Amino acid sequence: MDKKELLELIKLPLPELIAMADKVRRESAGSKIELCSIMNAKSGVCAEDCKFCAQSAHHTTGVSNYPLKRGTEILEAAKRARQIGAERFDVVTSGNTLSKDEIKEIAGAIKEVRDTVGIKMCASLGKLDEDDLALLKGSGLSRYHHNIETSPNYFPKIVSTHTFQDRIDTILSAKRAGLEVCSGGIIGMGESWDDRIEMALILKKLDVVSVPINILVRIEGTPLWQANPVSRVDGIKTIALFRIILKDKIIKVAAGRESVLKDYQAMAFMAGANGMLIGGYLTIRGRGVEEDREFVKEVEESWRT
Repeated sequence: MDKKELLELIKLPLPELIAMADKVRRESAGSKIELCSIMNAKSGVCAEDCKFCAQSAHHTTGVSNYPLKRGTEILEAAKRARQIGAERFDVVTSGNTLSKDEIKEIAGAIKEVRDTVGIKMCASLGKLDEDDLALLKGSGLSRYHHNIETSPNYFPKIVSTHTFQDRIDTILSAKRAGLEVCSGGIIGMGESWDDRIEMALILKKLDVVSVPINILVRIEGTPLWQANPVSRVDGIKTIALFRIILKDKIIKVAAGRESVLKDYQAMAFMAGANGMLIGGYLTIRGRGVEEDREFVKEVEESWRT
């Protein structure tokens, strides 16, 4: 479908669009939900000015600030992620890049996790060069996470301290290093449907394997604190469109799943989602682990009947 045809899908009644997306999910993506748990391994004091982010030094949000956690702390967090049922564990750091010493510390922790915990390792460490990414892959990293956030046209309205092309270059470097790539974005920042569809089409062209869809959680102190909230229906429609466009990729519901979708969470998986974060987010708490695990069990059982 071209962009014009995709924009027409938005006008469909919600049940019809959901049914279309669910058919694509059943035929192309299977009946299993991928669970990922993340660790905020370095927090705050970020020089970038992303308008949605609580960790930017440009905003006053009261977020905790701390340097990179030691490898032993990363190892313990990976063990907890495995215990709560996560298939993947993602080490996330604030800032647009890391020092060589920080990269080595994380690489050592990844190797230790790979050798002792038995959980698939992901990382979200900002803009890295191919050598750093190759070092991480050699240590056991299997997937690199780097969101494009929105469309290239809307990106400058959200971030001014780096470019959309910087994001694309990092994704391409990760792919050249032999890593899988997880990349998605945020809806509810004032972008148009055209922007959302353009973002999905770019991710399809990049052939990323996993696509997290975040629904903006408005954080006091950020420039988007008073942004108009995205409706739950539009959130579900976005997930459905991404499934229709991206076919067999993992569509992962991330931030905003609990606070924005609320009682619509199950509908997100009817509309094509097949992945989610468990155990909380970077600076906000998530739903209880046991409640999430029961939810996943019920959704997967419904897919098999």
